[in-house]
Amino acid sequence: MSDPTSCHGRPISASPEQLAAVKYNDDGLVPAIVQEADTGRVLMMAWMNADSLAQTLQTGRTWFWSRSRQEYWCKGETSGDRQYVREAYFDCDGDTLLFVVDQEGNGACHTGEYTCFFSPFGDDGT
Repeated sequence: MSDPTSCHGRPISASPEQLAAVKYNDDGLVPAIVQEADTGRVLMMAWMNADSLAQTLQTGRTWFWSRSRQEYWCKGETSGDRQYVREAYFDCDGDTLLFVVDQEGNGACHTGEYTCFFSPFGDDGT
């Protein structure tokens, strides 16, 4: 894991009961949706495990588990496109997380687009 002391926002408290309500898949992962606080735009989806969820809540910055690199990453540590968590939720089934964030920098997507959801289906798609 990167140095967690370099990744600080506002901590979010969660009770043991709330953390126990999160349901991870067979790989120990749960999808995490990231939404921009000011606009409501969905910025990205990434995977979290119990440790990256704990780091996110503790530091107030988004931490994820990279399935391809098999390592933790704090969003924006390399790019400068940091995410500061305002609110955190788990859904009614406990199998999806939602983080409402202040997005810093040029956006969330590694392609350079502001959001990862820039490819529409239908007549507007390419």
